[in-house]
Amino acid sequence: MSNITKILKTPLRISIAILLLGMLSRIFHWAYATETIFIAFTAILVLYTIRFWKKDTKLFIDIVKMVMVTSWALNGLFRVVDLPFTLLFQILIAISFITWFIMEGTAYFLDEDRRQKNNMARVLWNLAMVIGALAIIAGSLLNMLNASYAIPLLAIGITIIVAYILKDVFAASKKGKEDHGNGEFQL
Repeated sequence: MSNITKILKTPLRISIAILLLGMLSRIFHWAYATETIFIAFTAILVLYTIRFWKKDTKLFIDIVKMVMVTSWALNGLFRVVDLPFTLLFQILIAISFITWFIMEGTAYFLDEDRRQKNNMARVLWNLAMVIGALAIIAGSLLNMLNASYAIPLLAIGITIIVAYILKDVFAASKKGKEDHGNGEFQL
């Protein structure tokens, strides 16, 4: 990952957290779940499009990411309002994801300049993220098997991931002058 400042990083993270909360609401059949998911997908689509067009230089990998996020958001919007042609978006998502994984893959998540120190709090939060992801996967698989504790496990996983995302959003503002490379532009 380069040192280029990420535009609209915080609003995108908040939109993803809202999307996850909307999905959790849909699992529990709470009111306004569909509307929350629709608004979150729309926000992700608009914010990422703005982020893409604000970039000075657009590399091929940037276009691949734009296709992947746009296809994913449109697929979500089409599914929410029960429109056809979601298979087309799913194919675009798969192709762009495979292309992205081949070109950038897990290196995207690595800190190339190794400036961040791994203290105990960071290790525990990363462990929580892994546990949350595993809880979502296990809850989803167990839900397909109609296990009685699948939905609570899925809910716990989603809650942990949302907490992790929101911790990143609000902890970034407290870092202040320590982290110069993590600033962002606001509209």
